[in-house]
Amino acid sequence: MTAELGTLPEQTRQRLEELGTVDLVIGLVEHLGGDKAAATLAAIRQGLANLANSNQASFGRTVVAHNDGGAAGVPDGLEDESLRLLKYSAPVFDPSITLAQGISNAYRAIWGISGQLNARVCVVIASALESVTPEWIHGLVQPILERDFDLVAPCYAPQKFEGLLNSAILYPLTRAVYGKQLQNPLGPDFGLSARVIQSLLQPDTVRARGASAQQFVLIGPTAVVKGFKVCQAHLGRRIYSPPDWKNLDSILASVLGPLFLDMERDAPFWQHIRRSEPVPTYGERLPLTEETVAVDLRRLLEPFQLGFRNLQEIWSLVLPPGSLLELRRVHRMAPEEFRFPDELWTRIVYDFALAYRLRTIARDHLLRAMTPLYLGWVAGYALEVEASDAAAVEKRSERLCTAFESGKPYLVSRWRWPDRFNP
Repeated sequence: MTAELGTLPEQTRQRLEELGTVDLVIGLVEHLGGDKAAATLAAIRQGLANLANSNQASFGRTVVAHNDGGAAGVPDGLEDESLRLLKYSAPVFDPSITLAQGISNAYRAIWGISGQLNARVCVVIASALESVTPEWIHGLVQPILERDFDLVAPCYAPQKFEGLLNSAILYPLTRAVYGKQLQNPLGPDFGLSARVIQSLLQPDTVRARGASAQQFVLIGPTAVVKGFKVCQAHLGRRIYSPPDWKNLDSILASVLGPLFLDMERDAPFWQHIRRSEPVPTYGERLPLTEETVAVDLRRLLEPFQLGFRNLQEIWSLVLPPGSLLELRRVHRMAPEEFRFPDELWTRIVYDFALAYRLRTIARDHLLRAMTPLYLGWVAGYALEVEASDAAAVEKRSERLCTAFESGKPYLVSRWRWPDRFNP
């Protein structure tokens, strides 16, 4: 029994033995209960029907593993011979752990279930269940069944002011470092082959020495480093939770910490990658969606200005003099003209990754000191794209990614010779 299965309730483990082997496991990270259950399972059934109509290979039983989390149960009558339901428990919303850790715990439980059932495909959905449509199921499964891919990462309908952590850091950084243009490298929704599942269930001694068992797993970069065949699929609109401004520093730390740690582990792999390459992308790309999110410029600029006044000592341990001088110029800009240059932002992200590796200061304090800088970038971005159309927003994203790729020699030089290369 894997460690992932060892955390499951006894009743769930007995049900696994009764189910035997299945073709597909769909793991839902969010609690499934009450009114959500019927709508979500209806979308799954329709997605499976579309898959059966288009798929050349035979396709049989599906198990939907859902997180009960102590919530109201799923009503009776929603399963049949082809679609079975299976409860598991993972503390996704436990206040004693970060949201990223809770999601990672749920991922591991779902992987353990999928491995135990010898599923050909595993789909993990960590977005709000209201986002799930038949197209999500079809998009995350079909490339694995029909085209023998190992990982299907999501492409969501573009939005200006949501998913900004991905836009500002995760996508451009992983694209430049790992060399694959996966638009959402950390998902959180994925399709995975049995080969990937078996790899994820293997103990990783290198990772174990530097990370806790609850650490967020970076599925996209991990699959790339291990040589799996990766692609992405357009899923449509993703519903985002409202920004948690009070806990933003904790969110940054829980996501960037694992990413910087993986960069350290994977350095022999990525240091020789000179440019990124696109990955196969399937499905229909939807246009930019209209958003009701209001950007409060004061909420963004005040922490940046406060950080500039109070964090100079910490920033000076991380950033070279040239970057600090440019930050001073940015700090002096009038609010209506505020911009955060892409080249400066790129070097800041790279320098924080290097400082994390060198343990320049305590790692948690380091990542939290990055929050005001991130909010400064968001403020400049919001002002720049506020009146932009979809084409302009896409060009803006590509320009930032190009800056990260152009700046990669800076990262490699500082990584190899941190004491000698200090512009």
